[in-house]
Amino acid sequence: MKTRFFFLFIGIIALLLMSCSSKTSEIILAEFGNQEITLPEFEKAYAKNAGSYENAAADSMKNLEKFLDLYVNFRMKLRDAFVRDYQNDPDIKNELDTYKKQVGASYIVEREIVEPGLKKLYSQQGEELRVSHIMFRMQNEDAKVKELAQSVLDSILAGGDFTEYAAKYSEDNFSKNNGGDIFWIVAGQTIKEFEDAAYTTNVGNIYPKLVKTRFGYHIIKVTDRQPRRYEIRASHILISNDPADTTQKGSALERITEIKQRIENGEDFATLAKEYSADKNSGANGGDLGYFRRRKMVVPFDTTAFKLKVGQVSDPVKTRFGYHLIKVTDEKPYPDYDAQVDELREQYKKSRFADDKKQYIDSLKAAYNYSFEDNLMTFIANYKDTIRTDESYWDSKLHEEYGSKSLFKVNGVSYQVDSLLSYAISQRNYKNKIVDSKNNLRDVLNKYSENKLLEEKASMLDKTDPEFASLMNDYQNGIYIFRLQEEEVWNKLKVDTNEVKKYYEKTKENYTFPDRVSYREILVKDDSLANDLYNKVSSGAEFNKLAKKSTLRPGFKLKEGFHGIQNVDKDALSKVANELQNPGDIATPFKTNQGWSIVKLVEKYPARTKTFDEAKAEASSSYQDMMSKKLEQDYVQRLEKLYKPEVNDEALQHAFK
Repeated sequence: MKTRFFFLFIGIIALLLMSCSSKTSEIILAEFGNQEITLPEFEKAYAKNAGSYENAAADSMKNLEKFLDLYVNFRMKLRDAFVRDYQNDPDIKNELDTYKKQVGASYIVEREIVEPGLKKLYSQQGEELRVSHIMFRMQNEDAKVKELAQSVLDSILAGGDFTEYAAKYSEDNFSKNNGGDIFWIVAGQTIKEFEDAAYTTNVGNIYPKLVKTRFGYHIIKVTDRQPRRYEIRASHILISNDPADTTQKGSALERITEIKQRIENGEDFATLAKEYSADKNSGANGGDLGYFRRRKMVVPFDTTAFKLKVGQVSDPVKTRFGYHLIKVTDEKPYPDYDAQVDELREQYKKSRFADDKKQYIDSLKAAYNYSFEDNLMTFIANYKDTIRTDESYWDSKLHEEYGSKSLFKVNGVSYQVDSLLSYAISQRNYKNKIVDSKNNLRDVLNKYSENKLLEEKASMLDKTDPEFASLMNDYQNGIYIFRLQEEEVWNKLKVDTNEVKKYYEKTKENYTFPDRVSYREILVKDDSLANDLYNKVSSGAEFNKLAKKSTLRPGFKLKEGFHGIQNVDKDALSKVANELQNPGDIATPFKTNQGWSIVKLVEKYPARTKTFDEAKAEASSSYQDMMSKKLEQDYVQRLEKLYKPEVNDEALQHAFK
């Protein structure tokens, strides 16, 4: 058993002095053998178990003491694992290595690509930019398009008029005659390459390089930037400029101007919207359009709305729909990162992740001396025989003649043709495909080589990343504990029927049936039919036959309405059946959620103790639990006898202080 050492007078004084002068890292909570458990180690473990340091600090001393006992046991087991040389066990080492590569690859993607990408996107989305561009669409002769675009950029950088060049050269027909203006943008709304260039450009400046996107080459100018207004809520009054509307006097502008004057004289915006707005959907709600962000409304409306302060009403604004008065009624500030992260993640995955991952993989290729036999890949894609990504590959001549040839290398390690095809066969998206020049075998190669590059990075990650090292240590400890439980408990656990029966005899009061009942039922939709059927069975008609013919309960026609043996409190049907006195009694029709039911009592079964055969499964399970706990307890007691643990409860008072 663990012993606890409590200090006498001198010890108490020493503890008081320690609380004043000793470092927290020097406080020892427990010792066993030649091992120690320090206060910081305990606090870290407890905080992880509690979910946070704050939760742990708020917990009771009783819980801390209980956890310390469990933690001492845990540490003694790990020491036992070390003594048993688990750290050199080939199977355990292989499992850890596989886990490190698999989890490490995902960890790297999340920590080194996704998280920085999300934070960059969040930072950029705190600002909105007004941007103009000149776009050159890529043709078959890309070099000539690029040459023209570069000459235009050079001319603009030398002082040429951006607006004039946009009108002359831009192939974006929506913006070319408006100085190239594409209105306000926020990161995540357009294309990553375009946004990254724009966000690094000062107001009034031209980005000094051509920006290539899937649409072509762009020359980018930032004309304005400001802190982002995240979402506004606005109402509007719309007066249509439809010339066919002859019911109104005066022009649309005259009418909207008159309404604006009435608002300025104190009349209620919402009341006027209900009466006059041509937008009947919003007008019924006082003109309310709800919350919206940039670029959700037509440009003139958007421009005006996002300039208004909460409570302000605009002057008349003309759009293709007519004239509007706009009132901003509320505004949501830009949320903090944690509140926004799910939406950011969705945007990032759609718009930026693929490019960021490619850049990261390219950096790994450079770092790990990646090389690739392109000629061999082309040869495979054009192989003379039909090759499929299935088990038939292993009988093919391609496997026989080229399977062992190196296709690519990572840090000097070769990956052969066989390994690529084996990977393709294992992937659901690539399995059973014909290997030819038109298929996605190069996509398979890219994915496979990505995995190997990430695994190479992950192989040393626990040496450079403390958090990942901690994750690996937790997993290793989990494997050790699992192996110990296997050797000390599960492999020693023998379930003998005679022993289970003895256990049952001692504990049979735990295995009982409650009051039960069996019954038949006829379910119909309306009460008139239910009453008609009730009269028939009451007059001697066979309940079974009527149930087979008439019941609407799914699956019960063939059962002739029989519900089997049920606990009396299972549901309304069981309760009604239990209220009947004798087998054969029939309850009057009653309403249920599904319709109207008629119930006939078949039998009542009073509560009783289960026989051994009836309780065998439960008794076996309980017996195994009992024996497992005993074996576990015996194991811990052997460790305690060996290591003689001592626990310092007094020092535990310093935890989370």
